[in-house]
Amino acid sequence: MTELWNALLIRPMINSLFFLYDVLGHNFALSIAVLTVLVRLIILPLTLPQLRSSKKMQELQPRIQAIQKKYKDREKQTQELMKLYKEAGVNPMGGCLPLLIQWPIILAFYQSIAQALADTPLQLLNLAKHIYAGFPALSALVPLESHFLWLNLARPDPWYILPILVVITTWVQQKMVTMPTTDPQSASMTQTMEITMPLMFGFITMSVASGLAVYFLVSNLVGIVIQYFVSGWGGLRPRKAAKKPKKRSKKR
Repeated sequence: MTELWNALLIRPMINSLFFLYDVLGHNFALSIAVLTVLVRLIILPLTLPQLRSSKKMQELQPRIQAIQKKYKDREKQTQELMKLYKEAGVNPMGGCLPLLIQWPIILAFYQSIAQALADTPLQLLNLAKHIYAGFPALSALVPLESHFLWLNLARPDPWYILPILVVITTWVQQKMVTMPTTDPQSASMTQTMEITMPLMFGFITMSVASGLAVYFLVSNLVGIVIQYFVSGWGGLRPRKAAKKPKKRSKKR
């Protein structure tokens, strides 16, 4: 299973990184950024159904909230919501399968960057096994030049600039797809996720190689652009205050 994983995903991605590194003047940060964009474009057909499903759910929010207010009984509320989804032709779980399919690709890309940034003798020996035999010129590139601006791409960012940017872009991307809800329990969970998820990714990027943080940042930026073109700013748009009903003047 491991060999299949390496043959189908890890090796092609590592060799693609090395090829871009050679073409782009031995700039590994730029190689990561370019391949990140290419990978996100390749999995775009898997991402779009998820984003479109999210957009439809956002459009249904006023009707969903009306049902939640009208029916306090959970069973009846669920029945009415299912009826609404059926009428609108929306599957609330429709975006889950594409998301599950694209995760192995994202994970493999993450692992490929980590292995390409090898800097110990054992790691370099393992990396050499992944270079295609037909490309001896790529083998000559090992080890990679890992310095870029203030960063050593094989080490965490010493100034925490990338982790901060990852936190901000993760929050923006998550906020764009967040659907408002009038249910107090759901609203509380949503607010918690909006805080914990960006902080979790920020904590991860504080402790991993900054080359991986570059991947997270570029991936988030691409995701924000794609999300904007599919459904606009989504949850980042300011909510319109509900209009108060005008009081009728009493007839004398």
